[in-house]
Amino acid sequence: MDDDGRRPSLTPQLALRVAVVGGMALMAFALIFFRLWYLQVLSGDKYRAEANDNRIREIKVQAPRGEIVDRNGKVLVNNRTGLAVRVNPGKLPDDGAKRARLYERLGRVLDTPAARIRRSVDRQLKALPYSPATVKQDVPSQLVYYLFEHQEDFPGVTVEQVFLREYPHRQVGAHLFGTVGEITKEQKADDRYRGVGLGDRVGQSGIEYQYDRFLRGRNGASRVQVDAMGNLRGQLRNVRPQQGRQLRLSVDLDVQKAGQRALGGQAGAFVVMNVNDGEVLGLGSSPSFDPNQFSKVIRQSDYKRLTSKQNGEPIVNRAIQSAYPTGSTFKLITASAALMGGLITPDTVQYDGGSLKVGAQTFKNAGGVVNGPVALRKALSVSSDVFFYRLGQEANGKGDGVLLQKWAKKLGLGRKTGIDLPSETPGLIPTPDYRNRGFERYQRCVKKEKPTPQEISFGKCGFFDRPWSVGDNVNFSVGQGDLAADPLQMAVAYAAIANGGKVVRPRLGQRIEDSSGRPLQELETAPKRNAGVKPEFRQAILDGLRSAASEAGGTSAPVFKGFKIPVAGKTGTAEKGGGRADQSWYVALAPYPDPKYVVAVTFEQGGFGAETAAPASLTILEQLFGVKKDGPVQGGSAPD
Repeated sequence: MDDDGRRPSLTPQLALRVAVVGGMALMAFALIFFRLWYLQVLSGDKYRAEANDNRIREIKVQAPRGEIVDRNGKVLVNNRTGLAVRVNPGKLPDDGAKRARLYERLGRVLDTPAARIRRSVDRQLKALPYSPATVKQDVPSQLVYYLFEHQEDFPGVTVEQVFLREYPHRQVGAHLFGTVGEITKEQKADDRYRGVGLGDRVGQSGIEYQYDRFLRGRNGASRVQVDAMGNLRGQLRNVRPQQGRQLRLSVDLDVQKAGQRALGGQAGAFVVMNVNDGEVLGLGSSPSFDPNQFSKVIRQSDYKRLTSKQNGEPIVNRAIQSAYPTGSTFKLITASAALMGGLITPDTVQYDGGSLKVGAQTFKNAGGVVNGPVALRKALSVSSDVFFYRLGQEANGKGDGVLLQKWAKKLGLGRKTGIDLPSETPGLIPTPDYRNRGFERYQRCVKKEKPTPQEISFGKCGFFDRPWSVGDNVNFSVGQGDLAADPLQMAVAYAAIANGGKVVRPRLGQRIEDSSGRPLQELETAPKRNAGVKPEFRQAILDGLRSAASEAGGTSAPVFKGFKIPVAGKTGTAEKGGGRADQSWYVALAPYPDPKYVVAVTFEQGGFGAETAAPASLTILEQLFGVKKDGPVQGGSAPD
């Protein structure tokens, strides 16, 4: 107690407690002060910007894609404006029942189920809450007039002009130009689509896909102001969209049309290419399709029809995705391999008696024709199978056992050509190892699964029911057996013999331009690969091909008789078995003796090459050079 006896004295323990409590309070106040200072002073600009972002929204305005033109500036792909029905999220009824009735009324007008409209709108608004959701694109003007006249029944429903991709030539060049469609979730994760939002349309196939980064424009935006509840309060300035760049292709539209016309709707494909630099002037597949279907939302029924085998799979690009036996057009490769492998010289004579017996199997010429003594040039001219059968027999086991296979790959088969188109397939060069491994799998399957004879015939264990034999190489020498190639690969192989031995990389893109056609960027040509075929050997092969198209007895001489442009070429008739019609082939080089172009044509069920594919090649060459058998062609296409 103190002196007056009224208050207790401050003990040391109590003083310590008071000091601790005071210190903690001081620290708490200091932390609060520091936090307020950090938020208001150091981070003020950041949070001010975020607050602005919370009240300002951007409504995307999609940009039109760049046009695609041919080598002469003719429009191949462009854009058109269409009318799209959209719903504005800020003006939709808040009441769920009223919104459901709106979708029902709109569904009756658009002939679309109300549930589908609701799902589509909800999905789009979830991704972009303040951007109008598209209900249907490319609606007729009569429907638009009806919506305008009954606007009170369709609150929040608007009609806007949109850019739609247009393919004015429809089925001509469809596989080449490709299609566009809304970006998928998988594509959204790809770096090549950085900056592309959900709902944007990007290239999905063909040139549209390959050069999408140039063709795709830069979206614009309409900026709007919203309050804290998300309600629209006003519209701010707009940013105009920028159209994509124009793309010029090496394609010649008139040649492309001639090629499609030559196919005549039959299943097949064609390629027209410059042998020196690989520029593709035409590339087509049949049956074709109308890519305008993909400009809007493609229906599942349409997609099934385009991919149906019963309809001929129109979506497949047979020029770069097919897997065909090539028949006698392959003899150019067999000749190159035999000459470079030392099996023959250009003047080696062999006797063609109409057939060749290999083991227990007899291989015959087409029709059992007997050609007598023939050397390489005549063997190519009359297409002597027996001559090349012998080469296949002799080549089996030579050059590490794959002499023919090695040269087939050197000349461009069994690998992708590298053309600037997506989804190219490599094809197949059959080798002893390939078949032997298949036979081992077959034996294991039969032993383990014990399939019935019927299951075996349907291929349950595969179709390699025997190992490789010399007969496989004999078949391979004339483009039969397990060989799988496409017209572009054959065009590359023939171009290498015609241009001095260089294997070119086919290309379609020439340059990127602005909307007025001024060059902005030249697209580089890939370096050529030297196949290494000696000049004297190449000349002997070309002589034989020229004889085949010009001299009596040549397999295609009647087709080109009277045609003023000198042509060298080779027919091919590939047997497919199973009661199916033969595959018809023709590969032409012109003008001889210094070829500038190669034309490769095939028909899946065309029969003899001289009957179907060769005349189709002539149709293309007539347009290419502007010369018919009986006179000039209007607007010939071959560049000077």
